[in-house]
Amino acid sequence: MPAPWQYRGRVITAKDIAFIRQLMAECPKASRRALSARLCEAWQWRQANGALRDMVCRGLLLMLDRAGEIELPPVRYTPPNPLAKRQPPAAMPIDTTPIQGPLSQIQPVEFQPVRRTADEPLFNSLMEHHHYLGYEQPVGEHLKYVAWAQGRPIACLAWSSAPRHLGSRDRFIGWSAAARRRNLCFIAYNTRFLILPWVEVPHLASHLLGGMAKRLSQDWERLYQHPIYFLETFVDPTRFRGTCYRAANWIRLGQTTGRGKDDQTNRPNRSIKEVLGYPLTRRFRELLQEA
Repeated sequence: MPAPWQYRGRVITAKDIAFIRQLMAECPKASRRALSARLCEAWQWRQANGALRDMVCRGLLLMLDRAGEIELPPVRYTPPNPLAKRQPPAAMPIDTTPIQGPLSQIQPVEFQPVRRTADEPLFNSLMEHHHYLGYEQPVGEHLKYVAWAQGRPIACLAWSSAPRHLGSRDRFIGWSAAARRRNLCFIAYNTRFLILPWVEVPHLASHLLGGMAKRLSQDWERLYQHPIYFLETFVDPTRFRGTCYRAANWIRLGQTTGRGKDDQTNRPNRSIKEVLGYPLTRRFRELLQEA
């Protein structure tokens, strides 16, 4: 083999491939899933929350199989993919009476984490029917919030794992590739922010962002056993100016290339967006640069 393989940041040497072949020879009746689990255990290949990196490992095995380096056993079972045929969230009955006036008039505003709760369908429905991008099922680590005031939902916010490569953010942090791979889990990405269309309260959006910054890390650690040091988001300047983020002291880091994560052409194929960030601790660079 002329050079080591690379997959998702891991270098796979000839010795590693020999180990995989030996593992397969020792378990001739094992399924692809069982082989992946055994390899993850042998390599101690785990996610930040301690779970095996099973799906990543299966992708690696498939890559080596297609390259002729190993021969995987036949596929035994293809589970149904509920996301491929996902029905959009149904509209839920909700009071749309206008909420107007100064922020002080609707206080207190309360944040409710709704993931894995009875109110998660409410969040999904509101995003599907009132956000211009609609609802999209997050993957990886994520949290969903509904903000309430006067006993009614007024806003929804979604946070997910950060994109792996983001040039303006990476330059702002100043981390190495190794540090980025190790510490990317400490960044949360604001994927959706919705204030319901019948809510007209000046300064509400920046107030919500400030409230999120105070509690998100603790909520994340409670669920995923690690904190968050930095927040980021994209703003499409053809639609929005990002005023609420700037009012909440978010920092403009730069802009995207407009090519997306799977680009093969090096040419823009979507709108170029502004990248904004918000440190949750003064030590964010020190913490994120640790290799």
